[in-house]
Amino acid sequence: MLGFFRRLIHSRLGVVVTMGVLGVVALAFALGDITGLQSGGASGSTIAKVGSESVTEPELTRRVQDELRGAQQRNPGVDMSQLIAAGGVEGVLDRMLNGLALQAFGQDQGMVVSRALIGSELRNIPALQGPTGKFDQAIYEQVLARNRLTDAQVQSDIARETMVQFLLRPQMGASQVPQSLALPYASLLLERRAGQVAMIPASAMPTGAAPTDAELQDWYKRNVARYSLPERRVARYAIVTPETVKARATPTEAEIAAAFNGDKARWAARETRSVSLVTVLDQRAASALAEKIRGGTAVAEAARAAGLEARRLEGQDKQALTQATSAAVADALFGAQRGGVIGPVRGSIGFVVGKVENVAQVAGKSLADARPTIVEELTQKKTADALASIRDSLENSIADNANFSELVADQKLTAAATPALTATGGNPEQPAAQPDPALLPILAAAFQSEEGDDPQVVQTAADGSFALVALDRIVRAAPRPLASVRDQVTQDFTADRARRLARAAASKALAAINKGVGVDKALADAGVRGGKVERAVAARSQINADPRGPNPVLALMFSMKGGTAKMLESPDGNGWLIVKVEQITPGDAAKVPQAVTATRRDLGRVVGGEYAQQFTEAVKKALGASRNPDAIAKVKANLAGQGGSNP
Repeated sequence: MLGFFRRLIHSRLGVVVTMGVLGVVALAFALGDITGLQSGGASGSTIAKVGSESVTEPELTRRVQDELRGAQQRNPGVDMSQLIAAGGVEGVLDRMLNGLALQAFGQDQGMVVSRALIGSELRNIPALQGPTGKFDQAIYEQVLARNRLTDAQVQSDIARETMVQFLLRPQMGASQVPQSLALPYASLLLERRAGQVAMIPASAMPTGAAPTDAELQDWYKRNVARYSLPERRVARYAIVTPETVKARATPTEAEIAAAFNGDKARWAARETRSVSLVTVLDQRAASALAEKIRGGTAVAEAARAAGLEARRLEGQDKQALTQATSAAVADALFGAQRGGVIGPVRGSIGFVVGKVENVAQVAGKSLADARPTIVEELTQKKTADALASIRDSLENSIADNANFSELVADQKLTAAATPALTATGGNPEQPAAQPDPALLPILAAAFQSEEGDDPQVVQTAADGSFALVALDRIVRAAPRPLASVRDQVTQDFTADRARRLARAAASKALAAINKGVGVDKALADAGVRGGKVERAVAARSQINADPRGPNPVLALMFSMKGGTAKMLESPDGNGWLIVKVEQITPGDAAKVPQAVTATRRDLGRVVGGEYAQQFTEAVKKALGASRNPDAIAKVKANLAGQGGSNP
């Protein structure tokens, strides 16, 4: 768990990404309960300063709480102590200072983020778009209220993150690495090492006497997190689907007749044409192309010879062809006979040359013939309208402080409740049960809520289905009683004792090996039974060959001096490994140009991030960024007192 946080917060890529390089994506996190940074207006001691801007204790506290809430949505077992231990407070503060510093630097250089651009970015956030796919002011206001944000704070965040984009995007795009820089790295990847790897399995160690009650009690207390249930939530919900509104969405005979009579041209007999078209920017070139086609050359062949591409439109009536091209082009094509060539005709862009490939007559349709199509179209429209009507009514009633029971009764919906589940749909009380994918959007809403919050309306499927969701209760993370997990505790205690005995034996053997004793003899002298020794030969490039992650044995092997040995726990935790390096063969990439090329390409993927990070650090240094260690320690102490809870 701590490793997850450290990798996220302290990796070079993580530093750049969390600074807001992805711009308004940061706001999407804000709207998912990670609130934006506020500048000024908050009281409390100053945590850090950069230029004329400062970060206060309440601001940092709130941001760390939001960081934890976001992490708990992905993994409910995470608590505040783990976040603090992994450097989460420092990571959040780094991001805040980075954003403030880059914004101040951009403003000092005369750069401005216009209100029009802020508005455009805001309208393009998917979380703020309604059923029509456009920005919905009501949804925006609900999001602001739910996350205790103001419009000014959100717009300030967008301005800041957009400024970060302006400054860092050019550097992130850098990808050129000179050969002289790539050569030593490529040579390192070609380095080869040989040695021995010995396995000391825990299973070969004596298990000893059965653990006493006192030993089990002590083990249980020291490892209580291992036997704890994560936070779970119970959600009340009512799902609205197209089937729910089926009765309201069935078109009447009068509606079908009105739709037919209102669009008779669609069902009347008509002529269609299949055509080939080429657009040419220059009129003289278009005339030459038309003459070539009139001479018998196929449209596609003539277009390719001119470095152009033809497009084919099948079965188009005049109205459809007008929409696909222009009125002038459609008139010309419908004025020509089958096989006729038209153009050049001025189009919306350049000049169009076309050929009528086929002409067909489409018979008209009676009401009976058109009825299936009309029924399908009307049903889709009425279904969408009915779903939107129910959704609007629910959201309006929520704004008027209606509770879940009132909403369900008013719309005559069927309510249900989930069991106590994790954010991923798991039930620790029934580990064999598979999560229900249909409940995931509902649980996501529940884990974004606090007890007492208003119900929410969330999309559940692409067909327009949605659910009314209310958080019923939170089941806080808590340990299982020892009596209920005694067998597991006994098994874990016994396995740990065997691992510790294996480690002691491995340590004894390691000391002997580093004094010159042979590996096999050192294992025998240490009392190891069932140990296994293998020869290992590998290149440094093989460390990351496995898509699951770096090979820990090879990583250790290539970090050691020749002739030395070190030990590490086996990747699956079933024993200990001793790695001894016996031979090192340096690589020479000057003789393998393809290795240098590949290394330049790989370095090019990350060099932009390095430039962005160094630029940001230089900006902070120029603006005199500073921190108050005592105030930071106070924030961490206060947060640690909250445990796994979130206000």
